[in-house]
Amino acid sequence: MPNFIYNGRANGSVATTLLQHNMDPHALRPYIGNDGRSYINQLNSSGKMVARPAYNTAATLRQDDWKILDDSIIQVAKERLKFVGDIRARGLTFNIPNGMGKTVLETEVMSDIEDASISMDGLRQGPNDRPQFDLTNLPLPIIHKDFSYSARQIAASRNGGSPLDVTSARLAARKVSESIEKLALGRSDSYQYGGGTIYGLTNFPNRVTYTITAPTASGWVGSTLLGNVMAMRQEAYDINFYGPFKIYVAPAWDQYLDDDYKDESDITVRERINKLDNIEGVETLDYLTGFDIIMVQLTSDVIREVIGMDITTVQWESNGGMQVNFKVMGILIPQIRADYNDSCGIVHGSTT
Repeated sequence: MPNFIYNGRANGSVATTLLQHNMDPHALRPYIGNDGRSYINQLNSSGKMVARPAYNTAATLRQDDWKILDDSIIQVAKERLKFVGDIRARGLTFNIPNGMGKTVLETEVMSDIEDASISMDGLRQGPNDRPQFDLTNLPLPIIHKDFSYSARQIAASRNGGSPLDVTSARLAARKVSESIEKLALGRSDSYQYGGGTIYGLTNFPNRVTYTITAPTASGWVGSTLLGNVMAMRQEAYDINFYGPFKIYVAPAWDQYLDDDYKDESDITVRERINKLDNIEGVETLDYLTGFDIIMVQLTSDVIREVIGMDITTVQWESNGGMQVNFKVMGILIPQIRADYNDSCGIVHGSTT
């Protein structure tokens, strides 16, 4: 039976379960308790996760089975979410409670106002201006990938005393994580919905672009790249973004960044760049291409990760219970932000 929600009405058992639980994905994670009954975990009014009986849901997995799946999926996600993990670790996030129940995030872009006045007695009439606001929508799509087990596979695992083979789960988690990372970097097609568009670092229209010298060019040395990086930083300064910055580079740069800065030098090119003021580090990202270099001001007015739902796995049955289906999914969306004047603290350096 198809599962979808249209005009607030559920069609299919999965959609019905979600609507009955206010779109909480935990409703699709039933497990068999020690007493043999089915349970789901839900947040109570104090924000604590508690077990509740699942009267209309037949659980297939034990709680330990879910732990094995979740541990494998989280491990893979951390490996692939290098940039997204970086900005999350810095607290550049915006959490949306019950993100499954929302399709867009509406935010405002605010203009600046004039400088303060300076006078001896404070009687001078200063400009009485107000900031201007503009509304923007950010789509909140679900990034997801499916896998499944037959009921016989689960029974064989349980009767044999061996854990489930999590290879399929790890592959699904890898695909979801890679899609989230590529979306943040602008290495997948921009996604449009509800009058809004999701952009990443390399395709945001208001990013600053700068032409750098390729390391394969004649006469290139470590100081050439250093000069390019300082020029990119100045581009950001010129539009009133003063850092702190972090630099992200394509893998093709590694062999040059980890070489000596000068002949017989005791530091590498990477280490020399790290010594620049307002530069917090240089990191290689797998999905940047060519000789791309991205300089990002690591503040929430430039970039943040919108978290409608962290990467999770849900389950439902089909074919009369003979097949147990799983979906790894998450709502983790990059929000690249420009001010009212379309200025942004991202500088994209490339050779073309």
